[in-house]
Amino acid sequence: MKEKKNAIMLEDVCIHYSIMNNISIRKTFLHKKKRNEVFEAVKHVSFSVQEGDILGIIGKNGSGKSTLLKSIAGVFSPNAGTIDLNGHSVSLMSLGVGFKDSLSGRENIILSGMLLGFTEKEIEAKSQDIIEFAEIGDFIDRPVRTYSSGMYSKLAFSITAMLETDIMLVDEVLSVGDEQFRLKSLNKMKELINDKNRTVIIVSHSISTLKELCDQVLWLHGGEVRMLGDTEDVLRQYAAYMASDKSRQE
Repeated sequence: MKEKKNAIMLEDVCIHYSIMNNISIRKTFLHKKKRNEVFEAVKHVSFSVQEGDILGIIGKNGSGKSTLLKSIAGVFSPNAGTIDLNGHSVSLMSLGVGFKDSLSGRENIILSGMLLGFTEKEIEAKSQDIIEFAEIGDFIDRPVRTYSSGMYSKLAFSITAMLETDIMLVDEVLSVGDEQFRLKSLNKMKELINDKNRTVIIVSHSISTLKELCDQVLWLHGGEVRMLGDTEDVLRQYAAYMASDKSRQE
């Protein structure tokens, strides 16, 4: 049996933001050294994903899931640590990442495809498949600023699903949109995942989705790795934690 190689490797990744305090101009002059503070969104995260594997990431809102995914996709660089994709092509399936609001859906297909590293000829060959899968009708020729969140979701999913890359990063797209599209996108995701050469990371709040699709699950909490391992084990402990947390708040 051919030995699997790592497709994604993260080592001691840290990501932080500078937050400007909401204070008056007068107070700004009086407290120059206290005008901003740092929010640590991701703290010393390390893990690897082998080629062809599917990793789920779960955690409460604000735990750093989407921030981490965007950094793996190259939307921005981490402040510390390393992310190595070993030369694999990568795409981020998220709500309108890379979309230009003033451009039409059709124009954004071309723009998004080129950002993923495809040639205009390759994108044009797939454009009709993308448009048909997205099911947004005449809106494909309207500016995306006129789209509902569901339309954003459908187009974002369709672009990434049809323009296939070595690594797919999925950020909650499967949980947005109407029920019919959710089922269709889930089936399409299963089809893409069946390609054992493709590596997938899925960020989701849906325990059932992660349980069905993932080989392993990473639980992020407060920007740190709380648990990483077998899908059933991690999701069981996460569900127990959430139930306990809810009862404490009631």
